Amino acid sequence: MVEQNGYKTSLHRPDCSAFQVDNQNMPIDVEIENTEACKRYACLSIADCEVKESPDWLKNKLSVIGLRPINNIVDITNYVMMAYGQPMHCFDADMVKGHKIIVRTQPEGTEFVTLDGEKHILGERDLSICNAEEPMCIAGVFGGKGSGTYETTKNVVLESAYFHPTWIRKSARRHGLSTDASYRFERGIDPNGVIYALKQAAILIKELAGGKVSMNIKDVYPEPIADFSVDLEYDYVDKLIGKAIGHDTIKNIVTSLEMKIVEERDNGLRLDVPAYRVDVQRPCDVVEDILRIYGYNNVEIGTTLNSTLTIQGEEDHKAKLTNLVSEQLVGCGFNEILNNSLSKSSYYSDLNMNVYTQDSTVKVMNPLSSDLGVMRQTMLFGGLESIVRNVNRKRPNLKFFEVGNTYIYNKDKWTEDSPISAYVQESHIALWLTGKRVQGSWAHADEDSTIYEMKAYVENIFARVGLSAGAVVIKASDNDIFSKGLRYENRGGRILAEVGVLSLKIKKLFGLQSDVYYADINWDAVMKAIRKNKIVFKEISKYPAVSRDLALLVDKNVQFLDIENIAKQCEKKLLKSVELFDVYEGKNLPVGKKSYAVNFILQDDNKTLNDKAIDAIMKKLITQLTGKLNAELR
Repeated sequence: MVEQNGYKTSLHRPDCSAFQVDNQNMPIDVEIENTEACKRYACLSIADCEVKESPDWLKNKLSVIGLRPINNIVDITNYVMMAYGQPMHCFDADMVKGHKIIVRTQPEGTEFVTLDGEKHILGERDLSICNAEEPMCIAGVFGGKGSGTYETTKNVVLESAYFHPTWIRKSARRHGLSTDASYRFERGIDPNGVIYALKQAAILIKELAGGKVSMNIKDVYPEPIADFSVDLEYDYVDKLIGKAIGHDTIKNIVTSLEMKIVEERDNGLRLDVPAYRVDVQRPCDVVEDILRIYGYNNVEIGTTLNSTLTIQGEEDHKAKLTNLVSEQLVGCGFNEILNNSLSKSSYYSDLNMNVYTQDSTVKVMNPLSSDLGVMRQTMLFGGLESIVRNVNRKRPNLKFFEVGNTYIYNKDKWTEDSPISAYVQESHIALWLTGKRVQGSWAHADEDSTIYEMKAYVENIFARVGLSAGAVVIKASDNDIFSKGLRYENRGGRILAEVGVLSLKIKKLFGLQSDVYYADINWDAVMKAIRKNKIVFKEISKYPAVSRDLALLVDKNVQFLDIENIAKQCEKKLLKSVELFDVYEGKNLPVGKKSYAVNFILQDDNKTLNDKAIDAIMKKLITQLTGKLNAELR
């Protein structure tokens, strides 16, 4: 705060020239094994200290800011942390086995007891400060029970370090620990203030606890952290502030805040911002600092008021249809949900799916947690998490839908000229259905939801947006998220939607007992399929429709879908619909056979169909079905 509040004042850091090394009787070696998590580590040893109660002035200063005084050594480290923003830790030097400090992670499952007596299980993502044999501290978070400073402590080792904020944040959150030290490390400290704080703490310990500094400062700093480089243009400063404040004023303010001017141009400056200013890495951050010092009250309110007019543009056809379908689903009893686009990578690695693979995930560079490590390839898992949450709260009958995007990485599309082309983002509408369709009704018996119900919802969506049945080809789905499923494709083979019963392995992963029916509609593909659709009004046919039924004996592996597709290909003009109204599998049928009862609706918009024309069509249908499916009439 001295650097930021010292503008036009006499504030300055206290001098540390009083620090001196008394002897080399207690050297401590330092080794950093994980240089990603620990960028800098420094320490020194002090021998023959007296651990006792702190003087009143120190206890009062700590009490005022809400810290409980413990003993003079611990109080000094807390005081230095609060005064200079550098968290510190003090070890009993006699507990530093092997006279060596090693900064490393621990094998998964390592037990560790902290100063408060609580047991924690450390893993490969927990950075530890260790002696030659065992861990002494969860780095930057909490000290260990056996290595702290107590009344019996005579020799101490002072630690001052810079730990990576992400490592400390994750470790603190993982173990449910939040300390003043972790709070500061998580937000970033000054890597170049490590030695200064160490010297100030040593000076205070010698003053209040006696002792002698018994080694030179051991400072391990493998890769020094560079200052932030920021290009600042004068016009940008004036535009953002709303007033021209002068080039000299800008230069005076930035230099007073310890930002170095490394290059001065006619139109601006190139600055080196100190590494401790982790909040100043962009030009707008520098402008904020300039304005804070210059004074908001010194920026006059102009005589004119600028405003942006919003002009209504062309209506978004996709958004309109999305709202239309959302209203339709709500009318059918669905609830809309909204899940995070970030997901667990373990879903894709553990399930080992044939469509949504681990290699196709879009990974997040700096994830907040492992639960949010990748972008979702499918809407499925977010909806299942919502289902589990509701089922656990005694709400088993659920109908959910969600509108959102999915993200897939296709390495085959990657090129050096356009690496972004390997990343695919698509809009989807997903539906989930589980539990009972009807329950507790006086008029109807309880009835479970079925796949046919979900199929009807999807086909009604297609009909609502104008996607005709003739433009859709239905096939069996090979997506292994389903135990049974259907795929809807356009005539070119692009998938429009998939519907099915979720597989047992997915239900088991989420701990679900009831069947879950899932539909995934590729909304971008549907929008493209109806892009050239035009609304055409025509007169309702004056001529009657004709109904004909066929009882077909087919092999058990033949699906109704096969019959429907053959019929529609055989008679494209007069055949209006094909419906299955009965399936029989039982006695009096040959082994390996089943019976389908199928209804065909025929209609001519220009004339009444006579028996001769109807019989000719039905004969043609029977010929195709018997020839292609080996069907027999019953």
